[in-house]
Amino acid sequence: MRILFLSSEVAPFSKTGGLGDVSGALPWALSERGHHVRVMTPLYRGVPRATLQLVGSPLTLEFPFGRVDLRLFRAPAAGELLFVDAPGLFDRDEYYGYPDDARRFAAFSMAALAFTQADGFVPDVVQGNDWPTGLAMLALRTGFAHTPLGRARRVFTIHNLAYQGLFPASEMEALGLPWDLFTPSGVEFYQQLSFMKAGLVFADLLTTVSPTYAKEIQTPAFGVGLDGLLRHRAGALHGILNGVDVKEWNPATDVFLPRQFTSTELAGRALCRKELIASCRIDAPVPGMPLFGVIGRMAGQKGADLLQVALPKLLEQGASAIVLGAGEPAVQDAWLSLAAKYPRRLCVRVGFDNSLAHRISAGSDFFVMPSRFEPCGLSQMYSLLYGAIPVVHGVGGLRDTVFDLTQPNGNGIVFEQPTPESLFGALVRAVELFRDQAAYGVVQRRGMAADFSWAAAAAEYERLFA
Repeated sequence: MRILFLSSEVAPFSKTGGLGDVSGALPWALSERGHHVRVMTPLYRGVPRATLQLVGSPLTLEFPFGRVDLRLFRAPAAGELLFVDAPGLFDRDEYYGYPDDARRFAAFSMAALAFTQADGFVPDVVQGNDWPTGLAMLALRTGFAHTPLGRARRVFTIHNLAYQGLFPASEMEALGLPWDLFTPSGVEFYQQLSFMKAGLVFADLLTTVSPTYAKEIQTPAFGVGLDGLLRHRAGALHGILNGVDVKEWNPATDVFLPRQFTSTELAGRALCRKELIASCRIDAPVPGMPLFGVIGRMAGQKGADLLQVALPKLLEQGASAIVLGAGEPAVQDAWLSLAAKYPRRLCVRVGFDNSLAHRISAGSDFFVMPSRFEPCGLSQMYSLLYGAIPVVHGVGGLRDTVFDLTQPNGNGIVFEQPTPESLFGALVRAVELFRDQAAYGVVQRRGMAADFSWAAAAAEYERLFA
């Protein structure tokens, strides 16, 4: 099949979370299965330009809001990865959060389709990803309907329904969208224009990033106001668990680790733990108490506030913890305040440090992920592969990958209520498991034996595309 894959993030060139990771792995897994996959993404300021090659002729798009001049560049050593260059729209410090985001990502979607049409690439499937590509699904059904591109099947993948791309109704005119689409059965969402809804309504097939999340988003608790539409489209909605890049995330070959290790040869892991504690300048846990690792966006969704209440009780008993991430200023400040209160027990690093992320997975005894909702989650999979037993809230992809110790295939600790008390109970269970090193080792090795490669997910996408 010929597949056009549109995404606002593609790791390692751009990434804020799971969307970038998926877009940097799934297309190439499909390529390895024999398909011709073209990936298109914006050319942001942070993308290195030295090796990029100009492709084809420049393109100009005329919108009611103005003219957009565009160029297309190819990354030579990364499969068929193409960057849409519109400096006025994408040469900025951040990917999202600007007043003109509707215009920026409408232009990206239209440019991607127009460049594809211009060079004669005729896809069998166009896969859009999250709200920035929602208008591509609409355009294929409308403006491109009677072109070769219009014959492509449209697949729209939901990575996080909470980010919907909502804009004032006035953007309909600015983008040149006909007002007859501004209805509850079209792109209108409580008197706003919803890019996410455009994707959900106009795609042939909907996918999301775990089986449990596909069920959850059809309920009021997780549907963010779109659960009714998703129930209506339930027959077209499929949950496919994300994979991970096992070339990058493999403790036996990981270049970021001071010593590599495997599930059958764990000696190197003790050295990783020792180096992690030293580099973060905290004290080792007292005997019988574990080292907890936390990596993720510092936001309410991730349950940071729950952990900020539950964790200090264990720090006072001699546990230690390392937290890495960035996000909401209030959450960041709360973590930094806790670190100041427990300077020898808690290390907090605000920002993203890929090397430290690998080393936390390799050196922590437990990995804590108390998300209120989690479409898929990748960090818990990394932690399992690296021998850090996960402690998670039983939602979304966390429920599909982490199984409680009470189950025969138990590989972690799962708590059911998003409260500090429930999380604290799970952390106490972690301490109890840690004190039984024989049982801890059994659970640890079970997690490290898991197969989270992209092969299974790519095969499922292939089946749905076919």
